[in-house]
Amino acid sequence: MTENDEIQGQTGEEIRMPDITYKPGYNKLDSFNWLKDIPEPADGHDIVEIRFKNTRKGFYRNVNGLRLEIGDVVAVEASPGHDIGRVSMVGSLVGEQFRELKTQPSPDDIKKVYRKAKAVDIQKWEEAKKLETPTMLRSRKISEELKLNMKIGDVEYQGDKTKGIFYYIADERVDFRQLIKVLADEFKIRIEMRQIGARQEAGRIGGIGSCGRELCCSTYITNFISVTTTHAKYQELSLNPQKLAGQCGKLKCCLNFEVDCYIDAQRSFPPRDIPLETTDTTAYFLKMEVHKGVYWYTTDPHSTANMLAIPVQRVREIQAMNKKGIKADRLLILDESWEATTVSEDLLENNSLTRFDLATSKSDQHKHSHKRKNRRFHEKKNDK
Repeated sequence: MTENDEIQGQTGEEIRMPDITYKPGYNKLDSFNWLKDIPEPADGHDIVEIRFKNTRKGFYRNVNGLRLEIGDVVAVEASPGHDIGRVSMVGSLVGEQFRELKTQPSPDDIKKVYRKAKAVDIQKWEEAKKLETPTMLRSRKISEELKLNMKIGDVEYQGDKTKGIFYYIADERVDFRQLIKVLADEFKIRIEMRQIGARQEAGRIGGIGSCGRELCCSTYITNFISVTTTHAKYQELSLNPQKLAGQCGKLKCCLNFEVDCYIDAQRSFPPRDIPLETTDTTAYFLKMEVHKGVYWYTTDPHSTANMLAIPVQRVREIQAMNKKGIKADRLLILDESWEATTVSEDLLENNSLTRFDLATSKSDQHKHSHKRKNRRFHEKKNDK
């Protein structure tokens, strides 16, 4: 069964597969199958990974020995009824995933894969997905009527339309027992409430970041690592909440991307809290440029006047001299201030539009020079 196959239902109408066509690597819950070129053992692996909507996925046992491939739509065991999901990982890679997660559940705890999804299953699954947005909007109004301090960010229906998962955000503990009763009477399904954070909500909704690209949390980040202002301090960033915060209102996850590089670069740097003593004055640390290897000092600790850039190596030498009780004659060895070699920011400076054209020799240029002279002569003649 392919993604574009049309399935004939029992009533004769045409039923299509889900609108979102499966493409390996296009879903953030997909895992790279680095064992695809290695033949599988004869006994195989009876545990597969199934992904559902949003960031929910789990492991299921293929008790019926079905020939499952990545991307297949299957019906799996749920509590109660059954659910519909896609196969995201098969084979020996599942065992490697267990080792990475450092979990080995017992066989009794792993639910079963019933079958590959039939036409009726897919039809009911499509109907359930169409109900999710209206259900979310209606549930938000109900929570406002009950005056609950919470926000319902998303709703996920089970594949058989017997259960719904309501994802909500709340800053404090919320008593939603009355809400569950009202929702159950309103939608005639079992209700499950799951609390998520602001980062998870931004990943579900999506958006464009300040960098101009799609949010990392909605494309590939699944495990959110805590971000603190210490990460910004290591990178010498201005502690401006408006610039450091993402669309979720929390510190940007991308602050974690380069912090290790900055930490490694600063390991060999001299301490910054030690002032530099010279015969003329005392210099106090102001800021630094990590990748240029420069410390900026000023003679007034309460002002940014008279700022001077000093290389890290020179700072280390002066601190060693001060430790021995010797004051340096001057901060810099040279009279002029030290300047780092700057790189041009114009990326197209050395890129000509004709750089891929074939070079013409001088003989070819001389060969066709008479044609250019004749052309100019005829143009003048026509003008007259």
